[in-house]
Amino acid sequence: MTVIMPNDVTFTTTPLAMAELSGEAFPVEARVPGAVGEGFDLRQWYSAFRDSLMESPGEHHFETPTHLTVRAADEFQATIPWNQLSGSLLQYAIEGQPLSKGYPIRLYVPDGTSACLNVKSVTTLRFIADAALGDEAIYGFLNEIAPSQLSKGLKSR
Repeated sequence: MTVIMPNDVTFTTTPLAMAELSGEAFPVEARVPGAVGEGFDLRQWYSAFRDSLMESPGEHHFETPTHLTVRAADEFQATIPWNQLSGSLLQYAIEGQPLSKGYPIRLYVPDGTSACLNVKSVTTLRFIADAALGDEAIYGFLNEIAPSQLSKGLKSR
């Protein structure tokens, strides 16, 4: 799991380490009716993570995010305004076991204004401080193609 802070400093962590740092895991169903598993509050985790970094040696200053960009293993990406994330959670387990579907974590945004209620298989969390990104969530597939793939052309059946 990759975490990129507002100053572009990058960290690697695990879903379990994130859950432990958040201080409180709870049933996902508490915020998303009908969903199963265990999760933790995204913003509460972010505050604890930021605070732990500020206590470590070195000069760390992190602006308050205006947005969160999540990137999934399938190249889906969503950029969500920070103010829409107050009830959001990261699901990291089902019955104490790591996710098999949606691994490594799944983001739920139950109070967001977009149709992007959840993003499965999140691999990167990028916290951004840029108010110019606006008040609307932006999401979709990146469909990245490497230059080497372009040079091969399209294959026909």
